[in-house]
Parts: sequence; structure tokens; C-alpha cells
Amino acid sequence: MASPIIDDVAPKRTHDFGDLARSALSLLAAAIVMVFAVFMGGMTRGVESDAHTAAQAINWLANYPSTVLTQLMTIIIVVTVLGQLLLSREWPQAAISAIAMFAGYGTAWGVSTLVSGINDHTLAMALLSAATSFGSGLLPDIYAGMAAFLTAAGPRRTRSTVKWGWNILYITAAVMVVLSWHSVTGTLVSMTAGRTVGMLIRFIVGTQNKGVWGEALVTALSGIGLETASLIRHQDPVDGRRGSLDATLEDDLTTGSRLYDLHTTDGRTFIVSVLDAQTHTAGYFKQLWDWVRFTSVSIRRDRSVRDAVQHHLSMLLGLHNIKLPAPAPYGIADTDESAILVLDANTIAMPANLKTLTKADAVAYMRYLSVANRRGYTHRRIIPSTLARLEDGTAVIAGWGDGDNASSAANTALDKVQLLTLLASLIGVEPAVDAAREAWGDLTLASIAPFIQKMAIPSTTRSLDSWNKQLLKSLRGKLADLNDDDNGEAGEPVTLARFSWRSMITMLLVIVAVVVVFTQLKPEEIIDALTNANPLMAVITLIFGVCGWIGSSISLGSLMDRSKRNNTGVFMSQVAGGFATVSMPAGVGPSFVNLQFLRKSGYRSTAATAIMSAALVVYYGVYFLMLVIIGMFTGRNMLSGAIPTNTLVIVLGIVVVVLSVAMMIPPVRHLVTKQLVPLAKTYLNQLLDILSQPRQLAISCTGALFQNITTGLAFWSALHAFGYSSNPVETTFVFMLAYALGSAVPTPGGLGGVEAALTFAFVAVGVPQAVALSATLLHRVVFYWIRIPLGAAAMKWLDHRNLV
Repeated sequence: MASPIIDDVAPKRTHDFGDLARSALSLLAAAIVMVFAVFMGGMTRGVESDAHTAAQAINWLANYPSTVLTQLMTIIIVVTVLGQLLLSREWPQAAISAIAMFAGYGTAWGVSTLVSGINDHTLAMALLSAATSFGSGLLPDIYAGMAAFLTAAGPRRTRSTVKWGWNILYITAAVMVVLSWHSVTGTLVSMTAGRTVGMLIRFIVGTQNKGVWGEALVTALSGIGLETASLIRHQDPVDGRRGSLDATLEDDLTTGSRLYDLHTTDGRTFIVSVLDAQTHTAGYFKQLWDWVRFTSVSIRRDRSVRDAVQHHLSMLLGLHNIKLPAPAPYGIADTDESAILVLDANTIAMPANLKTLTKADAVAYMRYLSVANRRGYTHRRIIPSTLARLEDGTAVIAGWGDGDNASSAANTALDKVQLLTLLASLIGVEPAVDAAREAWGDLTLASIAPFIQKMAIPSTTRSLDSWNKQLLKSLRGKLADLNDDDNGEAGEPVTLARFSWRSMITMLLVIVAVVVVFTQLKPEEIIDALTNANPLMAVITLIFGVCGWIGSSISLGSLMDRSKRNNTGVFMSQVAGGFATVSMPAGVGPSFVNLQFLRKSGYRSTAATAIMSAALVVYYGVYFLMLVIIGMFTGRNMLSGAIPTNTLVIVLGIVVVVLSVAMMIPPVRHLVTKQLVPLAKTYLNQLLDILSQPRQLAISCTGALFQNITTGLAFWSALHAFGYSSNPVETTFVFMLAYALGSAVPTPGGLGGVEAALTFAFVAVGVPQAVALSATLLHRVVFYWIRIPLGAAAMKWLDHRNLV
């Protein structure tokens, strides 16, 4: 028998995303060990004590210097591993492993120096052991160096010496801990640090692909009854690289696979798809990400290439069983590092021309999907590349590898929504909806309406040139019209996202707020201040605080169109701004809430930003004019030296230099002039348009004036609450100046800076220190601490009404 013709490409190095993930896990493990060492030192010392007690049998090793054991183990590991690499003529791998070893030693030195340089020596004491010392030798560097070396030389499943090297390293670590030469914490931190460095190097450089190639692939195919006449590898893309998530219709859109044309000795032709374990990692991570993102729908998670290929085979067989055209599978084979799917080459579909699709084509695709869905098969990821045709022009949907059977109603609805939105972006909303009514019926369209959300649409579809942000809104409107015709009601949107940016930001605000409350709240001082305050004046201070909300509501609401203005919503947004202040620097939190409120009120991002900015311009303009005018009449200038002029000039100079240098770089300059400048012009034009409306501007200024005056008078009433009488105008001036300086501190709500600035400023103008501090605390209770629960309640109110 003649030898088969094999045209294969030599194995290349693969960037395994699993290495990157393992690097992150190692770094996380090191951080956890350090936290345990600092906060649970007793547990760590207990583990070490138990180890010492349980290992009396090897105490005789304590008679030998620790360096003898560590150096002996180091030599054994390095020599055996490098020997195997050199004998296998893997020169680059040997060099990379040696470099990784040096990097591991350097990492141990850097971490040791950093930890030793910290003023608090709690962590350093936990890492210290009998064989190490403060400074660059705090960590036992053998573990970092050897862990990085073995990681870069691995993976362990492919080289026996690497596997035994890890075993020797673990035994050495256990012995050194038992003999009290190294600490548990120091050993673990050193090893995880080395592992992190090694994994990063391995990911950057890549590992040699150990999948099945060439003659080994021919042998695997013969095991399933295919005798090879010729096996020709498909050419890689023009750039010579194939991404881990690349896919083609030749093997039904299997991501990251290698493709071959197979001609057998009996004259048959097949497509051979080889999926390697190393390249499958990226696809598995994508499945995990979808599983984390989505709720209410099931997501597949094929951990191994064997699972992925076997599932793909079962999906294709299922489609054939229900008489749907799909690639015909011959069988599968697998090795330790690869899984092989063999498809009949005569059943492979071709890409559809997306620019020439018609309504009839849309109906054909929808009917194809409907047949699959009725038998419980769902696709899970319908994107432009899944629209295909057979040679005779039959419309088919390809790429069923990520799909599933026995699917829920939610997954079926998502399939239909993805196909409907894809076709709507390609042929238009009205033709797509008409096609859906013909293929699926009005009742089905009504049932999928709650699933028409951006979250449900793959990013590939949303990146089409024909896609626009209003498409989903238009689709929902069309379906709503259908429901109105049937005297029905559109269902509420189904919750698909397990989390969203809004929920993440809200959670972050809550976390920061809790941290601020528990770390900065001094209840004994606040309780003393409130106990000694005049109840009536304290209530007046609170009333002035509410008036501040009313003023800011007037200032913002007057700049909004009457048709989009919800007066109650505007007021509640100002209350909610108090909650955001707890988690952001002063002024940033309310602006963030205002921006979100304006967007939810129907303004586009640019218009919402312009209105929010106009409100800020009005507020700070009125603030500055009040300072100038009151300062002229009161003559108060004793705090002028406190303004950090030099600091502001330095910061401004640095910003100018950075911007100038950036504009000297052609790509940056082109980005700014072609993309950012037009956006800035649009924003400035809208801002100027808002500020050029006299009536609205006057009302907004009045609201800002009322807000600033009542806030200043609130401090005046706080002073009166402790029996100190003062001029309300002068008090307002000193308060505004001190508050502006204190708010410059980049802490949540100016916490710490505002208290210090107010106390210092009023002491400087003759107010007794005890009274100034008590009045400051009372004012901050009203304008800061009380606003936390009230703002949280207002945020909840706005969220329930979809206004934030």
C-alpha cells in the first residue's frame, strides 16, 4: 500500500489563556496568604507548631545546614529538567526556563525588599524565619526561583522531569517548614510569586502545541475506519496567525480548530477538525463569562475538548434526526491533547451574502430555527457568520457547537430574538418583523418581546455597520403595536443580566459608603455635639438642609424641557446625590446622579452631559460671585493665604505639558482632531445653547443662589445651636470659603478636609474652638451623615421608576 500524502504545518507555540488565568490565581493566593499572616497569625503559628510536633522522625536533618539541603535540591531539579530539554533539542524552552528562574529569584528579592521597607513590620515578622532575614533576603528565594523555572519548563503533564521537579520542591518545602528553617507563610508567598512570574512568561512566550499532528493524526483517523490517501492542512490566514476564537463554516464554526482536507483510499472526502486543549481554553472562558453574565437562562460549559467535540457531534446528529440540513458528521476521535471531529465535505455550507438578503430569505432562516426550537434545540449564539447556504441555495443556520437540546423557553426566546435583531439590522425592521409574523406568528412575537434587550444580542451583531442604537427600541415599538392591535399588553422586560454596570456601580457605592461610615464615623463626638445642641436651632439647621435640596432642584429642573421634567423625580435625584457623595469626592457624586437621571429622562448622552455641566457652571458661577460680593462688603480676607495657588499652577502646568506632548504624537493628534474635537464641539454648542436662554438661566441662578444661601445659613444656625451669635452674612462668607477649600480634598464628600477647614476657619475669626468643632459636627450630620440613609432611599425610589 502506498504511503499517504501528508501536508501538515509543524507545531507552533500556543498562547494558552489558561496560563494567564493560573497566573492570576497564583497572585490571588499570595494575597490571601499575606492577609492570613497579618490578621490570623495565631492560626499560621498553630499550623507550624503542629508540623513541628508531627515530624520528630526527621529531626536528624537539623544537624545539616539549611543551605546544603536547598542547594542540593536546586541542583537536582535544574540539572534534570534542563537535561531533558537539551536532549530533546528544545533550545528555546531551555533558555526561557533559565530566564524564568532568574526572574523568580528577582521577584523574591523585590517582594522581600518591599515588605521589609513597610513601616508596619507585622507582615515581615510573619514571613521571617530562622534561615531568612530582614531586607532582600526575607523570603526563601529557592521556592520562587524553582517555581518560576518549573512553570516555564512545563506543563508538567508533558515532561516527566518537570513533574518530579515539582514533587521534589514540595518535599523540600515541607522539610524546611518542619525543621523551622522556613515559615509557612514565607514558603507559600515565595512559591506563589514564582508561579505567577512563570505563568506570565509562559503565556507571553507560548508553549509548544502538543496536540495530534501529521502521522499521529493519520493513525488516529485509521482508528475510526478512515484510511488516509492524502491529508492536507488548510492554510492559515494571510497574516500567518489564527486567533483562539477564529471559526469557519468548514467545520460548523468550531472556534480555534485546525482544519484538514482528508481524501480516503476508497475515494471519499472529509473535513477533519482538530481542537487542541490549549486553544480550547479561550472558548471555555467565554462560556464561563456568559454563564456569569446571564441569569434565567442556561449556558453550556464544556471544560474539556472531548466534551466539546462529543457535544457538537450529538447536536449535528440531532439536527439530522429532525430532517434539518446540517454538516453530516462521520465520527470523532481523541488523544490526550486533542479531539477530532470528522465531517462529510459534501455537506458543508457556504457563507450567505448578507448584502443581498431578502424578506423571503429571512422567512427561510426563521422557519429553520423554528423547526429546531420546536424539538428543543437552541443555538445560543446567532451571529452574522451563522447565516449560511447550501450549494442549491437552501438557507441554513450553522454553528451549533455552543447550542443545546432539551432547552428552556427562555433559551428558545433568546434564539428568536438574536435572529430577529440580526435580520432587522440587515434588511430593516419592518421587513424583519413581517417575516417573523409569517414564520412564527403574532403570539410568538408577543412572547419574545420581553427578551429584546441589548444584553441578549451578541457583540458581533452589534458591531455591524447597519446596526444602530435605536434598532432595539424600534423592534420593541413594532411588537408593542402588534400587541395593541390584539388588545394585549407587552410584558415587562425579563431580567437577563446577572449583573450590570448600574448594579456594579451601586454595589461599589454601597461598599465605599460602608467603609467610610465604619472608618470615619466618630459616634462619641457626634453624640456629644448633638446632646449639647439647642433642639430648636438644630431643627432649623435641618430645615435649611432640605432647602438646599429644593434650591438645587430648581437649578437643575429649570434647564430641562418641560415635557421631560418630573418635578418629584428632580427633587429625589438631588436627595440621592447625597448618597453618592459618601462614595465620591465632593461635587462628583451629585453630578454622576444628575447625569444618570437626565439620561433616563430621555436625553442623549451629549445633551445630558451639557445640561449637567450647565447646572455646575451656574452653581459655581453663583458661588464665586457670592464670595466676591460678600468679601467686598465684609472685608474678610484673612483666609486668602490658604488658597493653594502654587499647587494649582503646578498641576495646571503638568496638565498642559502632558497635553502638549500628546499632541506632538501624530496618532494621538489625529484621534483628538477627528474623534474628540467634533464631540467637544457638539457638547460646547449644546452647553452654550442652554446657557443662552435668559429665562431658564435666571431661574437656575436663583435656585443656585437659594441653595448656597441656605447652606451657609445652616452653619449660622448650627453656631446658634451652641449659644454663639454671629453675623449671618459674614458666617456665610467664611463658611463658603472654608468649605470650598475643604472640598478640594479628594476624599468621599471631602471627609476630613471639610471638618478641618471649617473648624480652623471659624476659630481663626474668633469662634471658640469647642463651639466651632461642635457646630461643624452638627452641620456635617445634617449635610453628610443623615443624607446617607435618605439618599439611599431616594436612589431606591428612582431605581423603581427607572429614573436612575
